[in-house]
Amino acid sequence: MQGVGGAAIAQSLPTGAAAPAPRKWPIEEGPDTPKLSLSPGDGGGPLPAGLQSPPAAPAGRGAGGFGGFLTPAAPPPPAETESGGRGGFVRNLPAAYRRLRQIGVTHVIGVPVGNWTEESIRGAVQTAKDAGLVAYNSMINLPASVIYGRDSRAKDMEPFLASIEAAGKAGLPVVEYNFYAHRAVEGYYETVGRAGAGYTGFDYELELLIDENGRVVQPIYRDAGGQITPETLAAFPNARKVKFKDLPPLADEGAHNLQEMWANITYFLKAVIPVAEKAGVRMALHPNDPPAPISRGSQQIMGTVAGWKHLIEIVNSPANGITFDCGVTREMGEDPVQVADYFASRKRINHCHYRNVLVVKPYEKYQEVFIDAGMGDLFGVMKALVRNKYTGTIYPEHPRALDTDRDRIAPGGRIGGYPGGGGPTGITYSVAYARAMMQAALESV
Repeated sequence: MQGVGGAAIAQSLPTGAAAPAPRKWPIEEGPDTPKLSLSPGDGGGPLPAGLQSPPAAPAGRGAGGFGGFLTPAAPPPPAETESGGRGGFVRNLPAAYRRLRQIGVTHVIGVPVGNWTEESIRGAVQTAKDAGLVAYNSMINLPASVIYGRDSRAKDMEPFLASIEAAGKAGLPVVEYNFYAHRAVEGYYETVGRAGAGYTGFDYELELLIDENGRVVQPIYRDAGGQITPETLAAFPNARKVKFKDLPPLADEGAHNLQEMWANITYFLKAVIPVAEKAGVRMALHPNDPPAPISRGSQQIMGTVAGWKHLIEIVNSPANGITFDCGVTREMGEDPVQVADYFASRKRINHCHYRNVLVVKPYEKYQEVFIDAGMGDLFGVMKALVRNKYTGTIYPEHPRALDTDRDRIAPGGRIGGYPGGGGPTGITYSVAYARAMMQAALESV
């Protein structure tokens, strides 16, 4: 039987082809592989002094409904707190980095670089290095005048360009940024996942409460069906209901069409990409997330794959790349595997966000779910990245809210802006899944 089995295997191989050499286990990240990454705040931290667990309630929630409690949030941490990037705030950066290393992460993103001088960035890079991590990127804010095409944009670009030069000199390889006319975060709300875990929903038709200035009041609590609770309505008797899609433009932003926004980002790219090239820095533009068709009266240039493709053609350079987000890709009704292939084969993915979603209606209604529970073929995405020899970072972002995190994190201490978002237990779950997908892809591609 052993001989017959061996002969069958041999016959199944192409003529003249040798069986692939077995890989050495464990399969680890290296110079020729993608790298998993987290932000400093993703590691969590000790329970803040004086913070008590909320009163016992189903699934860690109070009478206010899904998304938090109507009682006041816990006081903020002391002033010595450092910014931890996307994951929130960390009081002790080396300790936070230690927690990232404990779950096998080697690269850190969203590093706190202070005022974007060479000295401050170099210090951030060295702090990560001392903890055994590579500082890979940080998110930079663009001047509003550049985003909206205002008269002062040329002058306002000068310190911005100096920041890119400083990043290159200090050894920060990627600078990430957004280019929203308005980000549609008001359309987020918490939905109920498996066994009561928190998912993050988005609904273009979501009912909100706004004040006399057109701003959404906070906090808005909802029942399990997504409806605003009576407690919330009673707390804001003068607010009026409006659907997300009908939110008016904000006075400091205005409303902008695609033609305006493409003209504004073209101006930006033609100014910044030559500087980034010279500095050895790659720019990574995150897509519009959520990719709502209209957000407070403004259209979204990075809300379609066609828009992503147009962006990288404005200035033809590897320094002009994107943050590929396979979750947003599926939210737009596109195939994340095909889109990953397109941009990775052109070497225009300068960072990657790795998460999963369930979509009811592309662009307009979906849920962010556990990394293993969505519509996206995340193994296919990982294989596409490996196949195209992508060696940048992959961020398993947007952890789901688990009771093990709810029990130790105040409602206001979870991921800001993402109702149903979780903490370090959820991020550890996502990292473990992503590492398994990476090892399997490296073994099979």
